[in-house]
Amino acid sequence: MGKITGFKEFSRATTVKDPVPDRVKHYREFEHTLDEEATANEGARCMDCGIAFCHGDTGCPVENLIPEFNDLVFRGHWKSALENLHSTNNFPEFTGRLCPAPCESACTLGLTDAPVYIKSIERSIIDRGFSEGWVEPKPAQFLSGKKVAVVGSGPAGLACAQQLARAGHSVTVFEKNDRIGGLLRYGIPDFKMEKWHIDRRMQQMKMEGVQFKTGVHIGIDVKIAELRKDFDAIALAGGSEKPRDLPLPGRELKGVHFAMEFLTR
Repeated sequence: MGKITGFKEFSRATTVKDPVPDRVKHYREFEHTLDEEATANEGARCMDCGIAFCHGDTGCPVENLIPEFNDLVFRGHWKSALENLHSTNNFPEFTGRLCPAPCESACTLGLTDAPVYIKSIERSIIDRGFSEGWVEPKPAQFLSGKKVAVVGSGPAGLACAQQLARAGHSVTVFEKNDRIGGLLRYGIPDFKMEKWHIDRRMQQMKMEGVQFKTGVHIGIDVKIAELRKDFDAIALAGGSEKPRDLPLPGRELKGVHFAMEFLTR
């Protein structure tokens, strides 16, 4: 690590938020990205752990190389930090806003102090990457001639589609709703993540060759047999839409809803 004593010198950063009287007047995001200095200081707090529990089975589900990008941010190598982050995560602007951050729960510093604010560092890296113009389409240099159908356009389906397109396959994403995004679009309120983040990534993916078809319910509008005929492979990324009920007293009362039934209204 670049700052061996950083965790002793700097306190955990505090996210700037719109005052409550202001945020209740709109539905936009009310948390703001850390500035460059605050992010660098937060990266300096990352300890030189023998075993970095923040990633792998004990921390980050996508195995982000957290100690590495923390160090790169501390040293001011922002573009390298972005490349490092994108090597494991297609959409850091989503996770940097929405992830519950198990990496922070696993942070060794959290044993004696507030853990490193990893989620905010991730958000700072990708937001700066976009503002600097570093996030660009990466179309495949060679095409495989293979066609892949991706069913579902949530984060899993989008990441699958982007990786396959960059590998040279012709990818079509099918979405039953009228817009792309799945739960990102229909389950997350704008004050957590505004939907232009999804639209921006869609434009990048279109420039990489991904095709999107909305309003197509696979199994109803298009049969699986047709997909098998027209595509070399099919990736199912539809997620689980059947809720688990709670057999508790009062469950039947008016105003008690399943989350997705309520959030999509």
